[in-house]
Formats: sequence, structure tokens, C-alpha cells
Amino acid sequence: MVHQRKPTIHEVARMAEVGIGTVSRVLNNHPSVREETRSRVLAAMENLGYSPNPHARRVAGGKSYTVSIMLPFVATEFYTRLLEGIEGVLLEERYDVAVFPLLSQSRLERYLKSHTLAYQTDGLIMASFDLSELYPGGQLPTDRPVVLVDAKSPRYDSVYMDNRLGGRLAAEYLARFPGGLYAIKVEEEIDLALSQTVFAERLEGFCDAAAEAGRPLRSGQVFRTRFSAEGGRLALQHFMAQAEPPYNIFAGADLIALGVLEEAEAHSLRIGQDVRVLGFDGQPWTATRGLSSLTQPVEAMGAQAARMLMERIHGYRGTPRAIRFEPTLLERASTGLSTPAYIP
Repeated sequence: MVHQRKPTIHEVARMAEVGIGTVSRVLNNHPSVREETRSRVLAAMENLGYSPNPHARRVAGGKSYTVSIMLPFVATEFYTRLLEGIEGVLLEERYDVAVFPLLSQSRLERYLKSHTLAYQTDGLIMASFDLSELYPGGQLPTDRPVVLVDAKSPRYDSVYMDNRLGGRLAAEYLARFPGGLYAIKVEEEIDLALSQTVFAERLEGFCDAAAEAGRPLRSGQVFRTRFSAEGGRLALQHFMAQAEPPYNIFAGADLIALGVLEEAEAHSLRIGQDVRVLGFDGQPWTATRGLSSLTQPVEAMGAQAARMLMERIHGYRGTPRAIRFEPTLLERASTGLSTPAYIP
């Protein structure tokens, strides 16, 4: 069997009438290459059927061409969507992804050590937590570029959701209905090691706005639980033991809100009347369940974080940047509306 010889980078350079270094810069998506030159090199690659050797690319460039992504969980819809947004950008840049889930306090302690593989790739995206606050001086143990997403830091580029605003919007909305105000806060083992988390910010915003509306929350009106639908079911049971309906509940996350809905249905409580529940995230399945939610553009946040990281990898050395996103309240049947509507 005769094997066809693979074209070389030298042949690409000759056809495109450029040097080998220019071809290499095109392969590495270097920003210094003019678009006309880039197009000519890419056309030559296509005409010749040239495909780079990824191993040689790594050796020659002195880079891993891999980006670490550190996040609390893996098998949740939010982080699946976030990874899709990140990977969409990195794929175009021909970078691979290494995912490092925290999951537990013991894993967190491992990731706090500088020799962990997460800090050895070309850059790091850290989701939902700012682990830098656990280090002296607030500096992560790496000289590689770092970008936070769904979290904010004064020391690193950040792409974040205004979670306090989300909490405030939830309280201002639910305070319009008769009955008590209630909130559910997700509190995993890892959360306890950090001073600020997205769920803490949502609760703070909710409590502040509730107090300003003359509806301050007592301790029994806040339930702390783990990130699961079961947590939502337990929360409603707790609230039912505190007072009679109606209950106006800010669940803090769509998955928690789903558990509230399931428990309400099990007790034959009227959704949207006896129990009003508002989630956070705007997951695709919320439309089918009629769940009101504070929606956030998860994929867009992930893509923005990846773009900022690639700019750092390609040489940007400016001061830390912060890109802020705002949630949008989508009203559905779970808070009594028969026709879905966005609230500006």
C-alpha cells in the first residue's frame, strides 16, 4: 500500500510566499499577522492539504497549548453551558482544555499547592470562586495568565454576573405579593472556606432589598442547603413548619427551585398562589416547568473569559479588566403569570 507524502510547512511557506516563521505565527494565531497574509497562508494550507503536527507545535513553541479550567462541579447545567462558551473560543485558537473540578475541601487543599498541574498550563480560567483570597497577598501561585469567570477579583481579569443586583431584583419582585418572603442559600463545603461566593452575594442583595421594602428576613426565613433539588424540597418543608402559605421564595438557583416546585406539588399547594418560587440561571428546561428565573447569558460569559485569557496569552499586559453582566427577570407560571414576560 502506497502512502501519500504529507506536505510540509516549507511547502506552505513557498506557496504563500512567506517565511516559515510567518506560517508558524498563523498556526499559533499570533495577532501580529496581517489579515491578508493570514488568509494567503490558510489558503495554501487548504490547497496542499497541510495539517500541523500538534506534538511538534508544542515542542517548537515551548507551550502546552492547553488551558486549565478550575470549577466547583462538572455535572451541572450551568458549568456545562459555561464550558461550551469557553471551548468554542479555545477551539478556534486551537487550544485544548484541562478541567479541574474542586468538588470537596480535600481537593481544594490540593489545588492550593503551587505544583498542581492546573497551574502548569498556558493559562487558567477559574469559575465561581476567587481562590486568590486564600493566599498571602491575594496572588495565585502561578505566573501564567489567569481570568475569573462568574467571580470578580481586583488582581485578575474578571467576567462576572452582578449577583447582588440579581438578589435585589428578586426581593423587589417577590415583595409585591402577599405572604412571607423566604430565601434559600446554597452552601457547599467549599463555600465555607471563602468569604464571598455567588450564592452569598445573591442572598445579600435579596436581604438588603427586602429590608429596604420593610420586609426584613428573620433567621427562620432563610434556609441553607446543598446544591440539589432535594435541597429545595427540604427548604419548603422548613418554611411550611414556620408559617402558613402563601410563600414567596427566592431559590437562588433553578435546580433548587425545581425541588421547591416538586415539594409543593406533593402537598397539593397551588403553584403561583400558595407557593411562588423564583430561580436563578435561566436554564433551558425552566420554560417547560413554567419556572420564573433570573436569566444569565452563561455561554457569553464563558466566551468572554476565554477571549480575555487568549489576549493575555498573546501578550496583553494591561491592568486587570472587569466585564459585568446583569441578570434579567423572566416571569412565568411559578410566580403566577400565565404568559411568560421579561421584566426590564
